[in-house]
Amino acid sequence: MSARVAVVGSSNLDLVVTASRLPRPGETVLGENFRTVPGGKGANQAVAAARAGAACDFVGAVGDDGFGAQMRASLVGAGVDVRGLRTVAGPSGVALIAVDRGAENFIVVAPGANGTLTELDADDRATIAAADVLLLQLEVPLAAVLRAADWARAEGTTVVLNAAPAAVLPTELLDLVDVLVVNEHEAAVVAGVFSDDPPALLDALLELVPRAVLTLGARGAAYADRDGLRLEVPAPRIDAVDTTAAGDAFTGAFAVGWAERAGAISDDTVTESLRWACAAGAACAQRPGASTALPERAAIDALYDATYRGAP
Repeated sequence: MSARVAVVGSSNLDLVVTASRLPRPGETVLGENFRTVPGGKGANQAVAAARAGAACDFVGAVGDDGFGAQMRASLVGAGVDVRGLRTVAGPSGVALIAVDRGAENFIVVAPGANGTLTELDADDRATIAAADVLLLQLEVPLAAVLRAADWARAEGTTVVLNAAPAAVLPTELLDLVDVLVVNEHEAAVVAGVFSDDPPALLDALLELVPRAVLTLGARGAAYADRDGLRLEVPAPRIDAVDTTAAGDAFTGAFAVGWAERAGAISDDTVTESLRWACAAGAACAQRPGASTALPERAAIDALYDATYRGAP
């Protein structure tokens, strides 16, 4: 039986423009190409989990506009169960994304319908209870994130929180998190420790949560927990095209890997989960777009095998 992942989070339509470089404040830069791509951290991570092999349920909200219909169809096409996706009056969420030739990006999000997701109904709670892992982010109201995490804890579902966008988090949420996934900037904001030293960031995070994953971009990822386990794995070497959804690919795949190894936390199982997630992020970065770039399991396995097979 495949792992089951429930995602409570955002869905946005990404409005993406490429340019030779990103503009500075107050500057206009002529773009090169424009496209619309279904995205949002919640929806992206749901698609990533489904493509990585999980049975995935998504709880979120879209508007009663064409963007909402497009995002719903995209999720269904990726194999995500959308019975928990509400349609509400008003606009859907959108993200304005600029990507330069070096694959760096900036993103501005208008939440739209995502801001209406504040409560969970009985069906949502049943979805969370049936999951091996609940995957959360911070692009929907904190009230929904808290309610979902609280219900997951009550039902024995593992809570994985990707604390993005970066925010200082209340203790009542941190106390419900089993695994925190953050990049270096997010880690610094969450922990209140502004350091470029990954071990120091992990030490600070372990004051708040029992397990932490620190993504390091092209350098890979690191892990630490309160039982004393510390690991760092390198990322595959690739030519990046667009890093927009690479973090979501990593997080979705990590949730699947963690769920598949539930109850068997060890040096080997955590290492393999991290390596597999790094392979997912790298495979995503080799293609343009957000949800359209999220890799299938076969592509993740191929890059994993090429990079890590036979490594200690």
